[in-house]
Amino acid sequence: MIPPAGPPMMVDLPGALGARLRRMPWVHRILAENLLRRRVVDADADHAVVEWLERGDRTVELPFVPARLLMHDTTCGPALVDLAAMRSVIAAEGGDPRRIVPGLRVDVSTDHSIAVDSYGTRSALAANLTTEMARNAERFGLMKWADNAFPSLHVHPPGTGIMHTINLERLATVVSRETWQGREWLFPDTLIGTDSHTPMINGIGALGWGVGGLEAESVMLGMPVTLRVPEVVGVRLTGRLHPGVTATDLALTVTEMLRGVRLDGRFVEFFGPGVLTLSAGTRAVVANMAPEFGGATGYFPPDAAVIAYLRATGRASAHVRQAEDYLRRQQLWFDPGAAPDYDLVLDLDLDAVVPSLAGPHRPQDRIARGATSASGEKRPVAIAAITSCTNTSDPRLLVTAGLVARAAVARGLSVPAWVKTSLAPGSPTAAALLERAGLRAPLEALGFAIVAYGCTTCIGNSGPLSLAMDALMEEGAKPVAVLSGNRNFPGRVHQAVSDSYLAAPPLAVAYALAGDFNIGIEVDPLGTASDGSPVFLRDLWPSESEIDTALAAAARPDDFDAAYAAAEASSTWMALSASKEPLYPWNEASTYLRPPSFVARDAQSRLGHYTAWPLLVLGDDITTDHISPAGAIPARGEAGRWLVERGERPDDLNVFSARRGNWEVMLRGLFTNPSVRNLLGPDIPAGSTIHAPSGEVLPLWQVAARYAAAGEAVVVVAGDRYGMGSSRDWAAKGQYLLGVRAVLAVGFERIHRSNLCNMGILPLEFPANVHPASLSLGTGDRIEIDMPGDALAPSAPCTVRVLYADGRIRAFTARAAVETGAEVRVLAAGGLLPLMLRASLTAS
Repeated sequence: MIPPAGPPMMVDLPGALGARLRRMPWVHRILAENLLRRRVVDADADHAVVEWLERGDRTVELPFVPARLLMHDTTCGPALVDLAAMRSVIAAEGGDPRRIVPGLRVDVSTDHSIAVDSYGTRSALAANLTTEMARNAERFGLMKWADNAFPSLHVHPPGTGIMHTINLERLATVVSRETWQGREWLFPDTLIGTDSHTPMINGIGALGWGVGGLEAESVMLGMPVTLRVPEVVGVRLTGRLHPGVTATDLALTVTEMLRGVRLDGRFVEFFGPGVLTLSAGTRAVVANMAPEFGGATGYFPPDAAVIAYLRATGRASAHVRQAEDYLRRQQLWFDPGAAPDYDLVLDLDLDAVVPSLAGPHRPQDRIARGATSASGEKRPVAIAAITSCTNTSDPRLLVTAGLVARAAVARGLSVPAWVKTSLAPGSPTAAALLERAGLRAPLEALGFAIVAYGCTTCIGNSGPLSLAMDALMEEGAKPVAVLSGNRNFPGRVHQAVSDSYLAAPPLAVAYALAGDFNIGIEVDPLGTASDGSPVFLRDLWPSESEIDTALAAAARPDDFDAAYAAAEASSTWMALSASKEPLYPWNEASTYLRPPSFVARDAQSRLGHYTAWPLLVLGDDITTDHISPAGAIPARGEAGRWLVERGERPDDLNVFSARRGNWEVMLRGLFTNPSVRNLLGPDIPAGSTIHAPSGEVLPLWQVAARYAAAGEAVVVVAGDRYGMGSSRDWAAKGQYLLGVRAVLAVGFERIHRSNLCNMGILPLEFPANVHPASLSLGTGDRIEIDMPGDALAPSAPCTVRVLYADGRIRAFTARAAVETGAEVRVLAAGGLLPLMLRASLTAS
């Protein structure tokens, strides 16, 4: 259809909302626009407008429809397997498989598969890319099939960069201009992403947040994101960062501060005069850490800094002018003097932020850079990695790291042999930036050669440690990682590394030079210069004016189109074979891709009145890394043995995140993280539990199979912040395959709670006086749950009784951690996938 001529349409927000618009948080203004624009075609949107915007009811459910969706290769993999399996089921029942097709734009990055096998030289980039393609050809073939089968889905091939950086530099429009309902419209750029760090885009004023893969599948197939009017926490920024204080330091400070408040997935928005002092790059670094500080968003309203960023990254001048005009007219432009009606206001003086690290096990455990002290253990730096979207997307941080490296090389410093160094920027534009600034060569001289444009070390694809480090570990040394990432859970970066510290890229360079984490980084020398004099951190750290000069000389807007065009034109990707048929050609012998059993129309609800065995009893801070690992698959583990039995090489089993299309592998990897402690009994190995009737300790999946064969129900019991970390939906899918009917926890992280509901597993929150430690559950104890489907509602009470083996009974009332009527319907249907499959079969 050719739209009628004339200027683009837009919702008149000031006209529709009047004087109260200026009192609304900016994120509420964007959600309001979404509803007002769609109310004429969506009765639920019209109802939400009436109840929220006209009557002020904030308990109403909002049917939010984002403009686009982002995925990466290890979250899209399971989702595409699900969609391909749904097509197979529909075809088998005589329906049209092409009914399963995304109805909105979907961009897929290929950033989570590449590992740091080669490092230290310029050739490492090409070598790692070649290895990545060889290891993952079958999975990539599935992605390319989807690119062929789904017209609105586009795969950005290996080497294109990290999804969040691609989004910042290339995809985000801030204001979209698209044809809708036969006319051109202007509206705010909105999105969801199957990665918890999707809020990074909030740094430039685009509203987006992370969801699980299951929720993304529902959005692809036409369902809205259903949420209640979100509570918004406003963080008022005042003052200005001191010279030498980086965006990373601010992000770690914000994470520490907000983890002191129970956010429970609330939206977070930054306001106040201090915002104006922050570049778009700095804001993006802070916004990226939203899942670490517990928020759904970390939103910065757009202003002149965002407009400057759009220009600097090569966006068209006409679009940039139109975006600014739209934002100002709609009162979506940032006002530093505004004081919206937030549900909670916190204050942060930027003058108080100091250089910092965070560690050794959680991103909120910030320590001042000078507060690291000697330890009784020998703690060598095993990994020093400039990695992850969090910090490498800010060119100022990359340039600062390069200047530290240049100063170190000029003084004759080098990195000890036991330190594995790597540089993995989020974008291929970084190479031109560093080259033009004269900083790529000194970084390479210290071993920080570009190894990939992907997530690498940040998500556990760090590759093997150096042989020199292996020798030190045999002598009793404790390996430590220093990385510019966003998470440092034990074993995440590397299975042999339990202590990891998050730091700015230039600080990662400094610790690499030292090679010893026990030094006082502020006061002890990092090494000895060619002339024999000690070299300290202060001798290497550049001034703000040096950084400004290097950036000004190196940055060019036309780098972005050129770099991405070259990456998209990958000859290796183009040569990869992939089916162009509407049905995916499953291979029964595949160890990567197998249609999962939970894609079935006849799944039953797991609600009801039942008595269950506790399959696992866990403490606080069990992350999705603990539940469903992403790192290297050990040959001696249950998953590794399954693969080796089917002919895979024991020395190259790839990583769990690459095997997420194979439920057999993922099932056997559940809860195998070495730091998982099953409180059902002492000394239970990770990934195992007690089969209560026999008293045997067996792998978790085997015990679950025994209970299922006997018709026995099982539940999981956990502490606070259950499911924090990555958005990986396999943490919920895996528990579904274990037969889990409910998870009882002190508290849930937002995305994992949603994933549990979407798999038909009921999340239940303990009352304030109950914790797994206080329940003292042991072998033979059982848990009775009474939650029939007709009684379930958002936040409904649920009667729970603990039936101890010695005859004692403890009863309490838990809360169903169910937020919307949509989640109630999903749980009653036995899960989101069966619900969507039945709807598609009915439509066929």
